[in-house]
Amino acid sequence: MPARYEFIGDAGNDAPWLVMVHGMSQDRRVFTVQTKAFRSTYRILLIDLPGHGLSTEIPGPFGHHEMADHVRGAIAQAGVTRCHYWATHTGTSLGLLMATAEASLFESLIFEGAVLPGHSMPSVDREFQRARETAQARGIASARKQWFDEAAWFDVMRETPEHCRAAAHWSIVAEFSGAPWLFTGPAQPVSPIDDYLAALDLPVLLYNGEHDLGDFIEAADFLEARLPRVERINIPDAGGFPAWEYPDRVNRTVEGFLANL
Repeated sequence: MPARYEFIGDAGNDAPWLVMVHGMSQDRRVFTVQTKAFRSTYRILLIDLPGHGLSTEIPGPFGHHEMADHVRGAIAQAGVTRCHYWATHTGTSLGLLMATAEASLFESLIFEGAVLPGHSMPSVDREFQRARETAQARGIASARKQWFDEAAWFDVMRETPEHCRAAAHWSIVAEFSGAPWLFTGPAQPVSPIDDYLAALDLPVLLYNGEHDLGDFIEAADFLEARLPRVERINIPDAGGFPAWEYPDRVNRTVEGFLANL
C-alpha cells in the first residue's frame, strides 16, 4: 500500500525540505502551528504513521522497523533526497533508525521527547501495555479515554487545558484507530543502535519539556552524551509535548537551531 502523507509546497521547488513525524495516537495535525510558522521557508512533508490519520488503513505489524520503512517510503515517494527531520516520541525512534542506517538522507534531526530504539522505557512500555489490554478487553474508545485521561505525558495539558489546547488534542486522539493496540502479531525486533551514535555526524536538536517524564529526560541524557553534534534545550513550563503546549517557544528554538546550521 502506498505511503500516506501531506505535502505543503508554498515555499517553492528550491526550498529545503522539512519532514515531520508524530507519535503514538496522534497524526500530522499535532504540527499545525509549526506548519503555519515554517511553510513559507520550507517544503513540508507531514507523514502519518501506519494506523494513524491518512494511514489508518495501512495494516500492521506496527513495530519501529516497519514504521521506519513506511516513513522512508513516504520520503522517497515524495521525491525528497535530503531533509531536516522533526519528530516527537515514536517518530524520534524511527528517525534514529533511519539516520544510523542512511545519514546522507538528513541535514539535521530535531527530536521532542526522544525514544531510544532497542531500549526499555518503563513508563512508556507500561502505558502502551495498559492501552493494549484495555483496547482488547473493553474496546478502542475506552483505551483512548484512559490514555488521554491518565497517561503522565498529558499532565500539563490536563492541568492547563485552555492554554495547552487540550480539547483540540483530544479530538486527534479520539480519531486514532487504535490498530497498533489491537494488533497481536509479531514485529521485527529492534536492537540498540548505541554503537552507531558516535558516528552520526549530523546536527541534532534535543528538547524536552520542563515537566517531561524521567524516561524521556534519561533518553535525552543518553543521546547528548553520545552524539557528536548535539544541542540540548529545556522548554519552561512544558510537559510531554512542548511543540503543542508552548508552540511559540519551541518554534523560536527550532528557527534558531536551523538558522545556525
